[in-house]
Amino acid sequence: MTVPIIIDCDPGHDDALAIMLAAADPAVDLLAITTVAGNQTLEKTTLNARRVCTVAGITDVPIAAGCARPLLQPLSVADDVHGASGLDGPRFPEPTVDVVPEHAVELMRRILVEHPEPVTLVPTAPLTNIALLLTRYPECASRIREIVLMGGSTERGNRTPAAEFNVYTDPEAADIVLRGGVPVTMCGLNVTHQALATPEVVARFAGLGTELGTVCAELLTFFASTYLRLWGMPHPPLHDPVAVARVIDPAIVDCVDANVAVELRGTHTRGATVVDPHGYLGRPANARVAVALDREAFWDRMVAAVTALGARTP
Repeated sequence: MTVPIIIDCDPGHDDALAIMLAAADPAVDLLAITTVAGNQTLEKTTLNARRVCTVAGITDVPIAAGCARPLLQPLSVADDVHGASGLDGPRFPEPTVDVVPEHAVELMRRILVEHPEPVTLVPTAPLTNIALLLTRYPECASRIREIVLMGGSTERGNRTPAAEFNVYTDPEAADIVLRGGVPVTMCGLNVTHQALATPEVVARFAGLGTELGTVCAELLTFFASTYLRLWGMPHPPLHDPVAVARVIDPAIVDCVDANVAVELRGTHTRGATVVDPHGYLGRPANARVAVALDREAFWDRMVAAVTALGARTP
């Protein structure tokens, strides 16, 4: 059965490949791409979504821009990781895919109301748009099949010692989503760091012999340079497509049930996800938490998606 999804993103190198996977894999039906400020400003993340869709030949999926800043705190972008454009590395052509004249939250609401079956939301960015959707239109919660997000961690962070970037950027939004009563699956750093783009992986994309395969190899090569410089990691983790892969085939990403809370006040831990799989706090589970990745199946689906898109672009 094909799963209808909306991907909410802030492209971003890993968001770019998440869009490609969602657009091409036959297990999902990509209904819309919505953007939010995160890895870069909203203007840049929206432009990057347009660039990705243009180079990948994704012309039949609406793109809508959403929130330009977190709910409460100032925006702090990840230009140290993704570059000044948010998508440094390849040279992208001028985008030919445009945005729709509708706020991302309004587009999501309309799709949820009009679609004949519940829709899965796949946020790979700060959760500002999703939190606003749930608070402004609480009646839409019943139209959401589940929220499968990339964010958080069962261990340490990548923006502070305790906090992962997406949750740290808007912890109040993450708190709203996790307490919103909609089924949530959290694909955090502990599992996405298993999706390492090794030289062999990069060679698979480069070896496709298509413009899109080359773009993907260039994206991963730039991403590798920042991960080596910032964290001493020789191979970059491809975070965001892991959430898409979980929707495509749940067997690719193993999960456990746990209560997850967001730390909102800690001096050193604001934005941390407190994951309690053993029930120490006596609270009911409110999320499935990803713990293990089938790396071979993940990369096979990712390469197959880029192959399919590359075959239909000039």
